[in-house]
Amino acid sequence: MSVFEHSAFDDHEKVLFATDPATGLKAILAVHSTARGPAVGGCRMWTYPSSVEALTDVLRLSQGMSYKNIMADLPIGGGKSVIMRPQGEFDREALFEAFGRALESLNGQYISAEDVGVSPADMVAARRTTRHVVGLPDGTGDPSPITAKGVFLGIQACVERGLGKADMNGVRIAVQGATGHVGSYLCRHLAEAGADLFLADIKAEPLAELARELGATIVSDPDEIYDVDADVFAPCALGAVINPSTIGRLKVKIVAGAANNQLETRDMGQALMDRGILYAPDYVINAGGIINVMGELDSRFDAKWVEGKLLTLKQTLGEIIDAAASEGRPANLAADQLARERLADAAQARKKAA
Repeated sequence: MSVFEHSAFDDHEKVLFATDPATGLKAILAVHSTARGPAVGGCRMWTYPSSVEALTDVLRLSQGMSYKNIMADLPIGGGKSVIMRPQGEFDREALFEAFGRALESLNGQYISAEDVGVSPADMVAARRTTRHVVGLPDGTGDPSPITAKGVFLGIQACVERGLGKADMNGVRIAVQGATGHVGSYLCRHLAEAGADLFLADIKAEPLAELARELGATIVSDPDEIYDVDADVFAPCALGAVINPSTIGRLKVKIVAGAANNQLETRDMGQALMDRGILYAPDYVINAGGIINVMGELDSRFDAKWVEGKLLTLKQTLGEIIDAAASEGRPANLAADQLARERLADAAQARKKAA
């Protein structure tokens, strides 16, 4: 399968395959759009079964970043990168220095940050060989807390609409990936707001500690999180968790979480709607982290600006859900259409300015 014929290819501007045998680096860097500015999006390191899965992930994630950034009205485009985690022992610092060299070859068209499996320390290593990284410890640092705050506000908006409740007291929420960078912060926000939590994660010990801290219920088998009788399902792990195998098991009224690409295919949005389940488009609800990263790209964006942007995101999410309901169509398709229209307008404006 070639890149151009790949089902997830969406007229991406650039796709770079980078290898470095000395460090074991196998990475794919995808620039989806620079219509509003340099593409910005994190780097994910994961144990992919093959390069096909890695390519699918980076193409979908980079498109999602374009949609996320344009919906948050940020002066940046969308990109993403993935690293196929080397087998066995490897020199992590050397690997990310090699990744930095690959990133530098794009001459600033793509700026990276941390994502799943990558830390601010990894970005420090990459910074030794490229200027084009953010999310550094001496900058805005880990964006996860801000992402979690935005997701929390988005869940509030969904609960108001899907459950008719003005607060989170007693709302039953099943969180997948509860101990992750974003998931753990989100769980604390939800618990503080009075929600009843059911937590699942593949990391048993951190999960037990988090459950004790928050007085939450542990779902012992991570796969059984789909079967929990709850009000909200919050996916905060990897993508494609809403699929033909899981959708019939859901007993919730709302799907709203931090994970990227939660729907395996776009028609899963229709399937959720057919089951009476409200869906929060992921790239709208989880844009808090990239908003926070803007603080490293432009010093004008301070903490007060970030907080204001989070509240605007909550409002935007609510407007998308309301518009989709009034039109009788899935919220993900309503959001996609609006994102594509904004990207097309940005591309046209750039063309006129050239």
